[in-house]
Amino acid sequence: MSVPRYPKPPFKPQQQKFPGKTDKMEPRPDHGEESYIGHGLLVGKRALITGGDSGIGAAVAIAFAREGADVAIAYLPTEQKDADHTLKYVRDAGRNGYGHPCDVSDPEQAEALVRATVEKLGGLDVLVNNAAYQRYFENFDEITLDEWHKTFATNVHAPFNLVRLAVPHLKEGGAIINTASVQSKKPNPSILPYATSKGAIANLTIGLAGMLASQGIRVNAVLPGPIWTPLIPAGMSEEELVNFGDHVPMGRPGQPAELASAYVMLAADTASYTSGALLNVSGGAVTL
Repeated sequence: MSVPRYPKPPFKPQQQKFPGKTDKMEPRPDHGEESYIGHGLLVGKRALITGGDSGIGAAVAIAFAREGADVAIAYLPTEQKDADHTLKYVRDAGRNGYGHPCDVSDPEQAEALVRATVEKLGGLDVLVNNAAYQRYFENFDEITLDEWHKTFATNVHAPFNLVRLAVPHLKEGGAIINTASVQSKKPNPSILPYATSKGAIANLTIGLAGMLASQGIRVNAVLPGPIWTPLIPAGMSEEELVNFGDHVPMGRPGQPAELASAYVMLAADTASYTSGALLNVSGGAVTL
């Protein structure tokens, strides 16, 4: 298999409203629909992926299914079309695919999500906290307290709550994978609330790894660099979008499919001694 010649900037202007639609992106992101090949690394696993309709979450869902896992995805109700696309590939892989529209920042909806996932899949082995909210701000005065709260409700409070709800169902060997960001180490001031929330997720990951180790549950995080997902046209300025990804050594944004293997590795039993890791996937950019 050779690596596709993925697109490089500049990209055409294509602003969207949050959370963004895959079909409106040009070029269309690669979620591994045609390229990801499974090797049986997750046979028998049951996984819940938030934000699994598009972007990184969709790529992880497709990869997990092709590795042998049954997959539940959570997504906002407005994202049904993207969710149906992802679930088609999960089911085409011969796996049980369950879609649950909800807002994970709402505690009651999150509780219903975990309860339904356990019922539909017959249990839970892997939780992937991937759903996120991002907005661009030109200056500090634009950042309202409501925006700050909204960002943390989705990006920090929801993942903690889902861990709290999932842990009683995770047996020894269970895995929790959080999507953090290189922003947690090198924040872009124009997305300050998002960057700060990802710093919190990185610390949450390390702390949970220590707290849950005695239960045999591993907790890790993936720190993506610039990745071509609907979150970008929905949460970046036009100038940053046009040149998105040109600052990393590879000179382009990554595609969602290029992150899937990191999540597969962290979910697999072969990573039994890996916990508390912050795995940087950023096209050669180094963050300390």
